[in-house]
Amino acid sequence: MTAGGPAGGAGGTSFVGRGPELAGIGRLLGTARVVTVVGMGGVGKTRLALRAAEEVVGSFPGGVRVAELAPLEDPALLAHAVGDALPVAGHSARPALEAVIDGLRGGPALVVLDNCEHLLPGCASFVDTLVRALPELRVLVTGRRPLGLPGERVVELAPLPEPDAVRLFADRAAAVAPGSETAGFEGAGFETAEICRRLGGLPLAIELTAVRLRDLPARQALRGLDDRLRHRGVPRALFEWIHDLCTPGERLLWRRVSVFSGGVDLEAAEHVCAGDGVAREDVPALVAGLAGASVLHPCAHDGRAHDGVVRYHLQDTVRAFGRALLAASGEEAALRRRHRDYYRRITSRAWAEPSGAAQRSWTERLRREHADLRTALDWSLRGPEEAGTALTMIAELLYHWSGHHLAEGAGWFDRGLAAQTDPGEARAHGLWAGAWISLLTGDRAAAAARLEEAGAIAGRLGLRGVRGHVAFLTGMAAVIGGDLRAGMRGYEEAVRAHRAVGDPVGLALALSRLALANASLGRAAARGLAEECVALCDLYGEGRHRAYALLALSISAWRRDDTRAAVEHGDESLRHSALLDDRLGLGVNLEVHAWFAAGARDHERAARLLGAADAVWAAAGSRMGEFGYLSRFRDACVAATRTGLGEAAFRAALARGAAMPAGEAVAYALTDRPSGAQAPGRIGPLTRRETEIARLVAEGLSNKDIAGRLVISQRTAEGHIEHILDKLGFSSRVQVAAWINGRTTV
Repeated sequence: MTAGGPAGGAGGTSFVGRGPELAGIGRLLGTARVVTVVGMGGVGKTRLALRAAEEVVGSFPGGVRVAELAPLEDPALLAHAVGDALPVAGHSARPALEAVIDGLRGGPALVVLDNCEHLLPGCASFVDTLVRALPELRVLVTGRRPLGLPGERVVELAPLPEPDAVRLFADRAAAVAPGSETAGFEGAGFETAEICRRLGGLPLAIELTAVRLRDLPARQALRGLDDRLRHRGVPRALFEWIHDLCTPGERLLWRRVSVFSGGVDLEAAEHVCAGDGVAREDVPALVAGLAGASVLHPCAHDGRAHDGVVRYHLQDTVRAFGRALLAASGEEAALRRRHRDYYRRITSRAWAEPSGAAQRSWTERLRREHADLRTALDWSLRGPEEAGTALTMIAELLYHWSGHHLAEGAGWFDRGLAAQTDPGEARAHGLWAGAWISLLTGDRAAAAARLEEAGAIAGRLGLRGVRGHVAFLTGMAAVIGGDLRAGMRGYEEAVRAHRAVGDPVGLALALSRLALANASLGRAAARGLAEECVALCDLYGEGRHRAYALLALSISAWRRDDTRAAVEHGDESLRHSALLDDRLGLGVNLEVHAWFAAGARDHERAARLLGAADAVWAAAGSRMGEFGYLSRFRDACVAATRTGLGEAAFRAALARGAAMPAGEAVAYALTDRPSGAQAPGRIGPLTRRETEIARLVAEGLSNKDIAGRLVISQRTAEGHIEHILDKLGFSSRVQVAAWINGRTTV
């Protein structure tokens, strides 16, 4: 079961009661296209839906996909949010709804849309479109009201009956206060049962109250609830009671942290929530206090910590209470701006630090922060005074959009450029970055208009770096349009412009594409251009464009019939593309590895790799993208492979390759080749460069010394050593040295 984000409720705790409801949902999903679980906030809709989905997963070979919609504030992004829960939909250049439908065509599937109440009209239209297009699809929805669709079956979730409510209370109380009088169902006394009655059997209310038994006895908790419930209903009275039991600092943090839409870690809480009554150094203790009160839940986007950083989320009802407090406090606008400014710093750092070792970390971080990036952008675009900041952020997220949220990114560029019309540097950056996205989505007319305006602004303001990007993208547009020679002239102009202003990243980008174009034509210049690009990337620690330069070296060697060099460079390029989750680079690399297999007359392997590449291109909605000039080599590979296998066997192998997940396809491309394809100068699974660095480690050189010896940056050396440790399954340099010495003395 794949989740698009953390679900509400206390993850990892036991599931109590709801047997009849679970069975009923299971039966309904066997016949009804849409099943909606409705009920008041805190009644347990999310937990029930997720448990039901777990129990029926075997009935849906097309998969079970969970989309958490509580963080989503803009209904126009609904299809994008659901696409995030699919393996490849976010990479597609097609409209988001079309990509979602295609992503669910792999057989009977179940989609869980959790927390739809604030998006009800949009959700109803969206679900109706899905079920009409996909006859085998089932949709399980949670919300406070039904969608109102024909054939929709509604499960009204009532509060827990008293025996289950008491069991739940005792279970949660025992977890936080094992010595309490409620520890164990049989020992639960009058106070426990009475508390559950006062709380109306609401699971969220019961869980939040149970954790307070760590601090006060059940009798005192009952009195506190009675005082509140005389004046307000559950859960408002409960939240107010828990809020009053918090320290003043915890109360401030609760309302401030509600500004986050997705998960929040300590760094984010410190930057956004500290100040005006909350000292920055006190934030960790305050977060721990709210977590102890179950206001915040420790979690991770995929159920595990990232880089040792613990993230927290608020259940949507708890967040709504906090946001009501925030709105009443008079500091909402200031908190929204601080939230936006925090994510502005993140996008700026991600854009400015494109080092090889850091790129993967930034890629993963931006994906984890996607819900709050949406929130920050949406807030900034609601008024003209913040539009310039929004457009800058949108442009700095260029690789995030192009790699993972292409169609959504196109929409953000449309909004940002419409809002920020001042013809300055920010708009020029947004125009050329937006032109790139337009080219990737196939809108060449929009790209041309944006490049023309960006060029005019650059000429007027003397922005030579922008002119370099305009030249590069003008070249890319020509290449996509089928004029490779004109495209190469654009790339050459971009090389000169970026070299003149000393922009290493822009220069590496232009060099890599120029090298690839020359390699496709069999020109000797390809090798020198690619080697210059690799050296430049090593010097500055850049990994993304290095992968394309290595691909150029691979194709150049293949055109010279140097199969071993072609395989070595191609393997390293493929590893980089997979590491960065670069789907365009991955698709081209799989194609190139298919050519190698066809050249070795390993037709079964070639056909499988072609099928794997087809799956990548299908997800992206286009084939080859800016590298369409390589299609003639693919055509030759297809013809040779089809002849070698015969039509039926070719189609079967193609289908087997297309069915492989991307990670499996990469592993297949890198393994089980004929021994003659092994590149010289390598030991075991290491590339020639990694072998060279491993030998220097064995000599006792430090990272700094290795970088100096090889004329690369220390960050690049560190990244290579991390890859060596990962490949060999080692945890220390000493193990690497022993392994190298053992291999070379045999």
